[in-house]
Amino acid sequence: MFEKVLIANRGEIALRIHRACKEMGIATVAVHSTADADAMHVRLADESVCIGPPMVRESYLNIPAILSAASVTGADAIHPGIGFMAENARFAELVQEHGFSFIGPEPEHIRIMGDKVAARRAVIEHDLPIVPGSDGAVPDMEAGRALARKIGYPVLVKAAAGGGGKGMKVAGDDKGFEEAFSLAKAEAGAAFGNDEVYIEKYLDRPRHIEIQLLGDHHGHCVHFGERDCSIQRRHQKVVEEAPSPALNASARDRIGRLAARVASDIGYRGLGTMEFLYQDGEFYFIEMNTRLQVEHTISEMITGVDLVREQIRVASGAPMGYAQDDITFSGHAIECRINAENPATFTPRPGKVENYHAPGGLGVRVDSAIYDGYMIPPYYDSLIAKLVVSGKNRNEALLRLKRALGEFVIGGVDTLLPLHEKIVAQPEFIDGNYDIHWLEKMLEVEVLGKVKDQE
Repeated sequence: MFEKVLIANRGEIALRIHRACKEMGIATVAVHSTADADAMHVRLADESVCIGPPMVRESYLNIPAILSAASVTGADAIHPGIGFMAENARFAELVQEHGFSFIGPEPEHIRIMGDKVAARRAVIEHDLPIVPGSDGAVPDMEAGRALARKIGYPVLVKAAAGGGGKGMKVAGDDKGFEEAFSLAKAEAGAAFGNDEVYIEKYLDRPRHIEIQLLGDHHGHCVHFGERDCSIQRRHQKVVEEAPSPALNASARDRIGRLAARVASDIGYRGLGTMEFLYQDGEFYFIEMNTRLQVEHTISEMITGVDLVREQIRVASGAPMGYAQDDITFSGHAIECRINAENPATFTPRPGKVENYHAPGGLGVRVDSAIYDGYMIPPYYDSLIAKLVVSGKNRNEALLRLKRALGEFVIGGVDTLLPLHEKIVAQPEFIDGNYDIHWLEKMLEVEVLGKVKDQE
């Protein structure tokens, strides 16, 4: 087992990793920018190293600085967390080349799954169903338009190296395709340095279902059930729950075992998540995230397994020690992402946190690194807390979530707490009757209603 782990990340996920390490008797090293000098994980870590100024390219994306920090502190492993370097294959290679263990999958799997075209090709070979679309990046607009007509509109133009909703545009006809193609390529080039795009059929009412996987160095791979991440805005997840209210036991078991079998076949190790669109009883693979996920918490709540602990264990070479049938599922869990954003415009609102009070009680968990008086910096992702609740069933979890949202106080900055209170009050959400377009439609109706009131 590792003796000292450097955590190459920040915020609540850095604190989450620190806690898992401490419970395993592992010393921690926090790296941070000058803007994060007073961050909670920096305060609690055994050692800390400042790796640069606030801008991410000079700090959290500064590979030489991270490796130097690991060297001078004597760390024997590096955990990339979520975002930043977590899905950077070259970083994983350099970590290993410099004699450290990378707490994540092999670089080759990061590289393959990081390219959505290559990922589609890889899973097709293992009989995973995919959304109908191009076999690879389309060479030009004319070829793309011809394929869109063959598939049938509407279609989705997507960045081959994309993520987080960037470089993703919908086209409903030939005229719309030209604009969507141009915008997607421009956005992809600006965001990822790669303007290649591919095309797939646009599903009108799918659920976003993802399967949590874990593979070890000994050829074993298991799944921890599914998460429903369909409550989204601009392809960004807002609320997640497990299990999905849209799946029955047969569908759940089928897709879980299929995903685990494919991951095992390709020799995957570490934590990973296969993401699918689900409509009319059919699953369609869309991508694989080769890292820890923000929403891992709800899988932990329904299985009782500390996924971060297991991620660290398998990275050290330890076997999982259990089979698929040893993993049991109990109850229901829901996570709300609390961002420091205006709840109406979703504009980031950094600032000083005042009057902070987290909810508590049975079945309530808050993963956050903020505290009363904490200054939220303007340089990073706006996620500041995750409210997670669990119950014996979905109805109990919903009632607990409503209560916990009413108790949560984050003063001094705008947050998405009011939005979450609206979401949990909607009949469609209460009934579990929603898809990936539901939240945006709800917000559009709300805006139209305000306009009519003003007329």
